[in-house]
Amino acid sequence: MEKQRKKVLIIGSGPIIIGQACEFDYSGTQACKALRKLGYEIVLVNSNPATIMTDPGIADITYIEPLNANRLEEIIAKERPDCLLPNLGGQSGLNLCSELDKLGILKKYNVEVIGVQVDAIERGEDRIEFKKTMDSLGIQMARSEVAYTVDEALAIADKLGYPVVLRPAYTMGGTGGGLVYNTEELKSVCARGLQASLVGQVLVEESILGWEELELEVVRDRKGNMITVCFIENIDPLGVHTGDSFCSAPMLTISEDVQKELQRQAYKIVDAIQVIGGTNVQFARNTEDGRIIVIEINPRTSRSSALASKATGFPIALVSAMLATGLTLEDIPCGKYGTLDKYYPDGDYIVIKFARWAFEKFKKAEDKLGTQMRAVGEVMSIGKTYKEAFQKAIRSLEKVRN
Repeated sequence: MEKQRKKVLIIGSGPIIIGQACEFDYSGTQACKALRKLGYEIVLVNSNPATIMTDPGIADITYIEPLNANRLEEIIAKERPDCLLPNLGGQSGLNLCSELDKLGILKKYNVEVIGVQVDAIERGEDRIEFKKTMDSLGIQMARSEVAYTVDEALAIADKLGYPVVLRPAYTMGGTGGGLVYNTEELKSVCARGLQASLVGQVLVEESILGWEELELEVVRDRKGNMITVCFIENIDPLGVHTGDSFCSAPMLTISEDVQKELQRQAYKIVDAIQVIGGTNVQFARNTEDGRIIVIEINPRTSRSSALASKATGFPIALVSAMLATGLTLEDIPCGKYGTLDKYYPDGDYIVIKFARWAFEKFKKAEDKLGTQMRAVGEVMSIGKTYKEAFQKAIRSLEKVRN
């Protein structure tokens, strides 16, 4: 552990909203615990006091302040942290880190970013940069182009053919995006997406409705060692946001050969982006011809990270925080595996995640699922068989049963 890294600034996730599952409160709390154990002084900034991470005793110094660049600069000037850990506070933390870097605030106060390089945030979150990186790696993506105006998006959609998927850059939970079937829908959704995007950028992408959606949780250290924590199979086909789709861990209907290919591609991507800690990689697979494409990555702990942690008992956020300080997977002990670099998922049980909706509480809300997350929470169940785990999940939803 490097001596100069004594005080760490952690950016919280802000308000808990529909489209999030409190996963960043969980990951931020785990990070604070890990770093304090390693002897670091924690300065936490969060705008939401109703979280576990802002409880007394979690961080050394806690600021309940608006999450914006001006307020962050004031706190940095006062506390003078040695480093900033941005990838455990969700999208808010990553976006603020990028903004602080562009404004020159991090350089001005000599604050080092740990856990993820600033340019890696751009390579993972900016749709153009991510596509360039995938092209250089020879990894397929859905046919797509980037638009900065509604007119540009209309022209791209005419070229690709409807329906198309709109994915705003630097957003979370599918915010501002969606699947559109005609020009009127595109105008409405694209305008919303451009407003939601931090950089006013929307990816217009060919529709891959009906393909399998598969996810890997990968952890990487500074030496480039990588492990797969969890293989997740979304049982709903593409077209439903992963936060609304019910899924299983491990993958139940995907062959070992396909899983190895997904792992090979995921490792190439994570190594190229150079994230230290946990990364969620999402793939789509056409069941007719076997074509595999990468949908996107989350260069941070995500909702799937929280699920994978609970499903496997592997504390991704805690480990990610430890790796951010310079430790490697070989340095961290891990039960029967000896050290973490030898870890592999080998549970003899099945985990099911099922979403919880509350459309009945929102009178004007349409009870229709799409690429924007609508769930207000989720349940997780464990069973020896798929049937057992699935039935436990349904019973856990706490719906009124006659």
